[in-house]
Amino acid sequence: MITVTSVTYLYIYKMFKKQDSKLEFIALMASLMSLVALSIDALLPALPQIGTAVGITETTDNQLLITMIFLGLGVGQLIFGPLSDSFGRKPMVYIGFVLFVLASFMCVFATSLEMMIVGRILQGIGLSAPRTISIAMVRDSFSGDYMAKIMSFIVVVFILVPVVAPAIGKIILDFYGWKFIFYSQLFFGAFVMFWLYKRQPETLAVADRKKFSLQLFVSGAKEFVKHRQSVVFTLVSGSITGAFMVYLSASQQIFQIQYHLVEEFPYIFAGLAITVGFATFLNGTFVLKYGMLKMVTFFVFLFTLVPAIYVLLYYGQENPPIYTLLIFFGLQFFAIGFLFGNLRALAMEPIGHIAGIGAAINGFFSTILAVPIATYIGKFVTTTALPLFIGFLVFGVISILLIQLLKKTTTK
Repeated sequence: MITVTSVTYLYIYKMFKKQDSKLEFIALMASLMSLVALSIDALLPALPQIGTAVGITETTDNQLLITMIFLGLGVGQLIFGPLSDSFGRKPMVYIGFVLFVLASFMCVFATSLEMMIVGRILQGIGLSAPRTISIAMVRDSFSGDYMAKIMSFIVVVFILVPVVAPAIGKIILDFYGWKFIFYSQLFFGAFVMFWLYKRQPETLAVADRKKFSLQLFVSGAKEFVKHRQSVVFTLVSGSITGAFMVYLSASQQIFQIQYHLVEEFPYIFAGLAITVGFATFLNGTFVLKYGMLKMVTFFVFLFTLVPAIYVLLYYGQENPPIYTLLIFFGLQFFAIGFLFGNLRALAMEPIGHIAGIGAAINGFFSTILAVPIATYIGKFVTTTALPLFIGFLVFGVISILLIQLLKKTTTK
């Protein structure tokens, strides 16, 4: 006989089981995205040694080892996103990881800058599969502001990797050399692939898959551009990402060369990454209360205000004291923490019916837009950090104008 108590216990058990499943999903999606962060941030302390090994003479050229992987990420998303809509999410992740493994060995045995750049681009193409498809899997499973909440929690876990990656990279560099940083990435990637294989069901049902053809991509692209919201927030995401990418590629130049903080660099990088993670964690709560659009509007303004103050104070001058610089960076990245997940979620919101292709197009344009921004501005970050803040300011203003334009066109 089924009693009220047994029904209550069964209900509680199902609730906890569902909650555990959601937490594991968040952790797994974050781990898939973290493969990208690990491949970028763990290498930062080793850029001078890698540059010497492949014959780099100009220190600013070390930044190519960071920006070129983003080029591959942008291109690869156009490949794996549409394919995942036809053949399922998980198989494409596995194929991308195999390419990443091959590209990693190319980087390990590179003897020239050109060979290393090709390896990094191919790494990016391979990593674009878990990066893009993890977002599509989130969109398969959730929607609306709740999707933004889930994305925020995923990004919080994802942020933990940049917090520890440079320190891990420094330890591996000191004890084993830069090549073992690549080997550690392969080990972590293999663990995540096994976890995905054993624990995560396919999120795209066979009945919902589309027959693969070039026309599928063309029609998906046409559908994407019909939605002003998707286009605008893709452009805004590209602007913000590009400005932030300058920091990623030039942080070693700023802290290790300009400020001579070689040993302290991993800890400084970790501290700034924590500000992004803390903001992203808060966003998971606030976004349900205020909505994605209000959150993005406010924090794009803050993202623009901080560098405006910095430029006014330090234009034409030397770098400020390190603690002053860290305060400005901390405020900047706090704003960014509220933007990354929300911008992607806003762009994806109208196109859930083409989540794979939509995530690919969104990721491609936001990343490809970011690469030339980072490459161009990064070359000016030689003796001061000022060009970085000018970049933040310029692209913050562009983002504000784009959002205001969208609001005007949607209210007519």
